[in-house]
Amino acid sequence: MINSATPSLRSSTRRHALLALACAFVLSLVSAPALLAADKPLPLSHTFEKVESTEGTPFVVKLKNDSKESLKLSGKVLLAVVNHAMDKARALPDHTLAAGETWTITGLAADDKVLVSAAGYAQLEVRVPFKL
Repeated sequence: MINSATPSLRSSTRRHALLALACAFVLSLVSAPALLAADKPLPLSHTFEKVESTEGTPFVVKLKNDSKESLKLSGKVLLAVVNHAMDKARALPDHTLAAGETWTITGLAADDKVLVSAAGYAQLEVRVPFKL
């Protein structure tokens, strides 16, 4: 009696294995274009400047769009020093940056991280230096 159940168990196991393999294959095909698109570096160059401020935040970062098309950017600043009552991240408003234009992000302190992203590109992460 055990022998009669074994063939159906084997065929059921094979079906499950083939189904799992097919699902993995389909998911790899679906996600491959998204992964390839995200590998492109964001066409932004950046420079830091130290500015005089009454708020005690002496740095700004200037992001220049080096591509020939406008970019719809979003981002946030991960603060290096935070009070326990503060958020650890400061959201940046969405920004459309035309080709050749510059976006200035103010209110930065040494060792803050600026994260900028756009659809189809890898995320850009820059860290504010301690000295210029």
